[in-house]
Amino acid sequence: MNTDTKRREGGSRAREMVLAAVQGLALAIAVWPWTVAAYVLALVSLALIPLGIGAVTTPWVMTAVRALADNRRDLAERWCGIRIPSAYRPPPGTANPFKRTNALLRDPATWRDLRWLLVDTVAGLVTALLPVVLVLYPVEGLALAAGLWRVVTDGAGGAYWYAFVPVDDQATAIGAGALGVLLLVVADRYAVSALGVHFRLTRALLAPSQAELAERVKVLTETRRDAVDTSAAELRRIERDLHDGAQARLVAMGMDLGTVEMLVDKDPEKAKQLLARTRQSSAEALAELRDLVRGIHPPVLAERGLGDAVRALALRLPVATDVTVDLPGRAEAPVESAAYFAVSEVLTNAVKHSGAERIWVDLHHADGHLRISVTDNGRGGAVTGAGSGLAGIERRLGTFDGVLAVSSPAGGPTMVTMEIPCALS
Repeated sequence: MNTDTKRREGGSRAREMVLAAVQGLALAIAVWPWTVAAYVLALVSLALIPLGIGAVTTPWVMTAVRALADNRRDLAERWCGIRIPSAYRPPPGTANPFKRTNALLRDPATWRDLRWLLVDTVAGLVTALLPVVLVLYPVEGLALAAGLWRVVTDGAGGAYWYAFVPVDDQATAIGAGALGVLLLVVADRYAVSALGVHFRLTRALLAPSQAELAERVKVLTETRRDAVDTSAAELRRIERDLHDGAQARLVAMGMDLGTVEMLVDKDPEKAKQLLARTRQSSAEALAELRDLVRGIHPPVLAERGLGDAVRALALRLPVATDVTVDLPGRAEAPVESAAYFAVSEVLTNAVKHSGAERIWVDLHHADGHLRISVTDNGRGGAVTGAGSGLAGIERRLGTFDGVLAVSSPAGGPTMVTMEIPCALS
């Protein structure tokens, strides 16, 4: 290995050491205070549950805790290549804070997050500072040998202890410098991996158990089965609509044209009447095919995205509908399609059953989730029980780890909230 190669590798190693120290310092200064604040808020919120206040605050606090844990997972993978899986149960399909809090308390991931917060307030801080100490402490020894010993011994009023070396003159300062060189060798070997200690501790506390992973696989299997069943039902519907609608009209048109061929010389007037009827049938068949295509995947959805597709959908409703869209990009096509048909079914239910005079639709993207709310001023009373249209929507969204929540007290208003995790292009 030539000198230039050694120099490059040495420089790269030094950069990695400094980067590990900077990252550890960032964890200690910028991230650790949020851990302490989240832990205190979580304890206070849980303590207030018997008074009823905690039932309202706990969902919000634990959402912030989960965001903090997910941020640590992201840092672990980006900085050290350590992947920490998550296995949070989807929130219940209700806006009732008491039910949401109960579901959170029954989720093992909630208590795992709290245990991680507790350990991270002490052990997390120590392990985050390990690479900082390994890099900076040897530098202190070298600085003492370079003359810093005069400053620190004057201030200390006696010998200054560097590790086990009492520094009070140049000779002992050189001894501290020699120890600093040895420690620098140790830092060169372990400083980068020391940062991984913090994230391995985090993984040990946040990673789900095998039982939870098995439950997650079970949920994914069920949602996949629902998706397959839904796709099969959709294919049967398309086949039925083609057979009973457009196909029947086309067959009738063929028969009418055959009759026209026989009548064109014998009874031209009758032939003209049949041609007019055939033309009308062709227009109706074309309209049915367009409706069928729109039901499979609306062209406006493919061309202009979810926001404009929902606006176009709202224009066709007999009830006044306001649509607010705040989407800085587009989701993947399957997500857009699922969201569109979910909104379409919710709007159809509102028009048919709510007796509403006005409907409001809001679409926006925040925190890696597409959030859609449909609100009407109807009579209320909507439920998500088995057999309802809302249960079908919930299954459709579940394919994408989406959730649905319904708030519909008797007398209204009704708010249906849908949330799908996704990224926008």
